[in-house]
Amino acid sequence: MSAEHGVSLAEIVVLLAAAVVSAALFKRLGLGAVLGYIAAGVAIGPFGFRAITEPAAMLHAAELGVVLFLFVIGLEMQPGKLWQMRGQIFGLGTAQVGLCAIVLATVGIVTGYPVSASFVAGAGFVLTSTAVVMQMLEERGERVTPAGQRIVSILLLEDLMIVPLLALVSFLAPIAPGTESFSGSIHWKSVVIGASAIVGLVVVGHYLLDRMFALLARIRAREAMTAAALLVVLGAAYVMEVGGLSMAMGAFVAGVLLSRSVYRHQLESDIEPFRSLLLGLFFLAIGMSLQLDVVAENWRTVLFYVFAYMFFKAVVIYLVARLFGASSHEAAERMLLMAQGGEFAFVLYAAATQAGILTAQQNAVLSAIIIVSMVLTPLLVGTAGLLRSTGRSVEERRQGPDGSGGRAVVVGFGRVGQIASQYLFARGHAVSIIDTDVEMIDVATDFGFKVFYGDGTRLSVLRAAGMEDAEVALVCVDSPTDAILITSLIKSEFPATRLIVRANDRRHRLALAEAGAHEQVRETFESALVIGQPALRILGEPAADIERLTTTLRARDDRRLALEKAGGTEAGRRYFTDKPVEEATPDPAPTDPSSPAAQG
Repeated sequence: MSAEHGVSLAEIVVLLAAAVVSAALFKRLGLGAVLGYIAAGVAIGPFGFRAITEPAAMLHAAELGVVLFLFVIGLEMQPGKLWQMRGQIFGLGTAQVGLCAIVLATVGIVTGYPVSASFVAGAGFVLTSTAVVMQMLEERGERVTPAGQRIVSILLLEDLMIVPLLALVSFLAPIAPGTESFSGSIHWKSVVIGASAIVGLVVVGHYLLDRMFALLARIRAREAMTAAALLVVLGAAYVMEVGGLSMAMGAFVAGVLLSRSVYRHQLESDIEPFRSLLLGLFFLAIGMSLQLDVVAENWRTVLFYVFAYMFFKAVVIYLVARLFGASSHEAAERMLLMAQGGEFAFVLYAAATQAGILTAQQNAVLSAIIIVSMVLTPLLVGTAGLLRSTGRSVEERRQGPDGSGGRAVVVGFGRVGQIASQYLFARGHAVSIIDTDVEMIDVATDFGFKVFYGDGTRLSVLRAAGMEDAEVALVCVDSPTDAILITSLIKSEFPATRLIVRANDRRHRLALAEAGAHEQVRETFESALVIGQPALRILGEPAADIERLTTTLRARDDRRLALEKAGGTEAGRRYFTDKPVEEATPDPAPTDPSSPAAQG
């Protein structure tokens, strides 16, 4: 099978094979998946084994990975939190971007290039690669820490800066031959279209998106919810692109608008597979786009400016970080992570080439400088070893996506989950709650509870809910089958998390214990004990005798469960009925072990 237009099946197989092998190999070497993807792209690209000869089309399609990544980041950035971060975004971010632009532009001017070309070249390198930095932060679990959030703030401002920088390109464009005026001017129509795109996206996101997902959740159209999630992301990106703005910024705005939605975790889960795959393809395409012939022909120029730009940018980043109160360790980490250029530089350089500020040769050389710097970043970070997650404090590791921490996760917020979670709320612990009952979520919201829509049987939803950082998980779902599946998932993927699971009956408790639950609580058994104790008090039995009898009943029940696990239901039933009266109460269960009472 082949394709006359687009990518053939053979090329898709090569891409997937390269992604799998490179990610596994480089992560095993401790160098990170990003460097592996880029290296694999160089190997299979036009200057390697030539398995793929047209990387431009691949790069354009793979940019959707960055778009989806910005959407996921937006989901974790609630409007209130963005407002709290305004000082970091516009203070710290502006200081770093402004000073870096001045210093890097000066490098170009000092080395003999025109002011306009030097400014564009330096400004492009200032725009750090959001994809590289965010992927590396995520691999190390640093994205949600305070230090990671400061880096995210700077990246957000840099992404916003692409819009005014593109506008500046038109003003810096040379005067057209035969004219006496500047070729660049303010295109008010474009400004109005861009502003309208932003306002329209905000209005639609505020009034329609939550209602749409609520409708799909009520009719339980799982595949439709996945399609709707992709529609929201790509639709927002398209609206921004039509308005002349950044696609990634459109996806980010859509994510922020949905960040307070109860469907946030489910949306993140639906987007995650596409985001991860496309982002990997993006790095592969970056590697394939590296023009080794240009690097070979201009290797002195490329190496000089890679070193000069990365060195001076790193120095400025370190000084700004220290100026804004960062520790030397945090400043060094930020310096290494953000010293490279980024993908938005390609957009800026292409616009400058069309405007006549840069030549085609300069564009190719500058693009090579950007890509080489992106290749060097994960290598430098990996060898420096400054971003080891073990260096974080306990409180930072517990920090949740919304900054409130995530020590407990409750899966299922029905009658059992609601009561059990009160213990956690009463002691001030941050709790992440997910459920699939839309009506219940609405009622819980009315009473002030923040419950997210999410299917706990899906590993991606558990990750999005913060299970990776949770110390304890309460599984309180109604379905015994779902409870066992969720228990198995958490036990296998998050072994450090302690599991307390609601059990329906004795057999279910045995199955949960086998699945890995640390505590299995039978609701019928515990309720029966609570009912029996006041009955004895009414009949005049001493409190000490009631407590002793309760302890005996619990111990005998545990012993019966152990025997049933080893020898079957009949062995447990015989133990229960054969004990003398002074050691136990008579067996209340019928002889039929399959009856509901016998299983209670």
